Amino acid sequence: MKSTQLFTKTRKQIPADETAKNAQLLIKAGYIHKEMAGVYAFLPLGLRVVEKIKGIIREEMNALGGQEMLMTSLQRRELWERTDRWDDEKVDVWFKSTLKNGTDVGFGWSHEEAITDMMRNFVSSYRDLPANVYQFQTKMRNETRAKSGIMRTREFVMKDLYSYSRTEDEHQKFYDSVTKAYLKIFDRIGLGADTYLTFASGGAFTQFSHEFQTVTEAGEDTIYVHKAKKLAINKEVLTPEVMKQLGVKRDELEEVRAAEVGNIFSFGAKKCEELDLYFLDEKGEKKGVVLGSYGIGVTRLMGVIVEHFADEKGIVWPENIAPFTVYLARLGEDSKVVAAADKLYKELSTAGIEVLYDDRDERAGAKFADADLLGIPYRVVISEKTLQADGCELKHRTKTETENISPEKLIKKLVD
Repeated sequence: MKSTQLFTKTRKQIPADETAKNAQLLIKAGYIHKEMAGVYAFLPLGLRVVEKIKGIIREEMNALGGQEMLMTSLQRRELWERTDRWDDEKVDVWFKSTLKNGTDVGFGWSHEEAITDMMRNFVSSYRDLPANVYQFQTKMRNETRAKSGIMRTREFVMKDLYSYSRTEDEHQKFYDSVTKAYLKIFDRIGLGADTYLTFASGGAFTQFSHEFQTVTEAGEDTIYVHKAKKLAINKEVLTPEVMKQLGVKRDELEEVRAAEVGNIFSFGAKKCEELDLYFLDEKGEKKGVVLGSYGIGVTRLMGVIVEHFADEKGIVWPENIAPFTVYLARLGEDSKVVAAADKLYKELSTAGIEVLYDDRDERAGAKFADADLLGIPYRVVISEKTLQADGCELKHRTKTETENISPEKLIKKLVD
């Protein structure tokens, strides 16, 4: 991609009512557009990051045997009434509407009911289980006060996985495998060292759940971390009973602010029985299916990453989710400089290296400031000065030193 072809641009002004650092930086850098409070559009650069995150999650879900699909956003009222989750007094985040024929519908804030009801068409015998399906779906939640930028919004992209098992033991094995997969996901995107499996309340889902919380001052939750055991307890369930169950003492726990980046729930067979999802076991006996639900807020995770890594100059993306690997800055309009930059751009692209080529007729300071703001891992400069040396100058986003390097060595370094 060339900067002159990218329709989004960096900007100096941000919405006056935007106070969250993640949204301020993402708006300034041209990754997102604020439509209204709690609602953001993801522009080409932002969508590239979202798709990179989704790609990592998809790989780990597929490795578990999960199969991807896409459910509808519109939800039937009667389905959620059967599980007592339609009433606003029970679930206060519904967006609801009425069709022209008078039918009440809701806009999906979660999908346990819809997917479980659908499963009645495919599950009848123990031979049909276990079944594990997931989706990347736009969720709608009528938050009372949307805040924290893209970390808490009224519309967001979520990965939700649902497991259907024959027994509690079978369910627990899969539940544990998802726990490991989630920790691997957070490790792959660079948050592993500061993300903790956290004992928490199940809210509108179940009595208890496990969250995955990333330590950050921008977080809305207070958790108590046990660094040696790599676990944490949410403040809402910090009781002597919970500490005893986890084998920790209060003076071993450190209070920190954190942001929830994932959660997993065990429903047992209750919800499936409410929705008439049963199977016949080997003896021909009717049994309720055991349900598990596993979520990761993809766009929320993007905001947490910005908050976690950003510095005074702008965004800092981990390399495997950055929109591009290289920011190629051409300085000057000398014909030799233009030819050398064009040539390197083609060579980098041919080598499979994603590069944003800043081919604008702009001063060096402005290009370097944009490179820092955008957070792309490597900045490569070609100018009359670099051509007199080895050919180009290389700098990592988080380092101050630069390196003169030939195009051949640069490509080898980036590919290796």
